[in-house]
Amino acid sequence: MNTLCFDFGNTRLKVAFFQDSKLADAIVLKNDDIETIESLVKQFEPQKAILSSVIDHNHGIENLLSSKTKFHKLSYLSKLPFTTPVGKPETIGADRLALSAAVVYFFPKQHNLVIGMGSCITYNFVNADHEFLGGGISPGMEMRMRSLNQFTARLPIVKPDGNVPLIGYDTVSNILSGVVMGMANEMDGFIYAYKERFSNFNVHLTGGDLVYLAPHLKNQIFADPELIFKGLYAISEVNNQ
Repeated sequence: MNTLCFDFGNTRLKVAFFQDSKLADAIVLKNDDIETIESLVKQFEPQKAILSSVIDHNHGIENLLSSKTKFHKLSYLSKLPFTTPVGKPETIGADRLALSAAVVYFFPKQHNLVIGMGSCITYNFVNADHEFLGGGISPGMEMRMRSLNQFTARLPIVKPDGNVPLIGYDTVSNILSGVVMGMANEMDGFIYAYKERFSNFNVHLTGGDLVYLAPHLKNQIFADPELIFKGLYAISEVNNQ
């Protein structure tokens, strides 16, 4: 059984192809034009499809996928492998629902903190009773880099780099140190705060910027750049019977 899992985020449009429950391929899309989606359907011949979107995407692709596959659009109305005992569950982002589904599927009956790094950093906590308790949202790396440029007269936009010094020696390295090390310390601070309340839990790190952050975290984590796709696949299996 072939499944296409679409993840439309604020920064990138991505799709993953699952074949018999195994992730076989992941692609970054140039756009969400009908022709682009049609070519994917023709190439992979999926029987099922799921879409997670936090943007105002081309809604014509929903009709296309519905006509070609068993299609499900992720929302707060979707059947989920966890409950959401929080205020206004309809406001929970689709990406956060997918990440939470992934850890429940792969790490059941355990406390799990999932840190997703996209345009924003999201902290998502699911307890051992499979309840999504909420978490936190803060600016992501690109947002922090751009804000330093936009709200000052002379600071440049700096691209992420794997070589981040603790003590910056020029403007670029100072910004890298402040942003990357600042994010790492923020994450460690959240993890320590959660440890005071929940003594034993798993920490999962995912998203495009994890390669820059993971080396600087003091806490032990599970790093999985494709975690959101695994969550979308799990939700698809529940909703596309």
